[in-house]
Amino acid sequence: MVTLLAASPLDFDLVGFTVALTVFLLFSVVTAKFVWPKIAKGLDERYEKIRHEIESAEAASRKAVAAQAEFEKRLQDAREQSARMIEESREAAKKIAADLVAKNEAELAEMKSKALQDLESAKESAVRELNEHAIGLASVMASKILRREVSATDQARLVTESLAELGKSAKN
Repeated sequence: MVTLLAASPLDFDLVGFTVALTVFLLFSVVTAKFVWPKIAKGLDERYEKIRHEIESAEAASRKAVAAQAEFEKRLQDAREQSARMIEESREAAKKIAADLVAKNEAELAEMKSKALQDLESAKESAVRELNEHAIGLASVMASKILRREVSATDQARLVTESLAELGKSAKN
């Protein structure tokens, strides 16, 4: 029977150690020469990209704040302008209403004045016709009483006298 002596895990193996150290150093040199520069470059690019995105986000945030302030200012200006326009419209409406009232009152006064003039003219015309008719009747009666014809001069004199007497009685 063959018995193998088992080595203790705590025993030092120089060949294994040397091989492991050589592989490790070779791996470290190859990695440092070819892999780490690419990894470092990728990390640097990622860092720059993240930094650029953060700066862009901060700039966008500043622009958004400025745009918000500008929007609020314009909104306030629009509110003030609309309030001014409403007030101007109210004032214009009041002025137009006052102008219409004044115009209507003037038209009514003119219509009233014209109506009074028309009434006065109609009254004078009616009185004149009545006087002429009365004079005609008086002339006919006078000619029958006097049994003679009344001349045009007599008739005109009678008209003038009658109108004068009527004017006096109308004033009293």
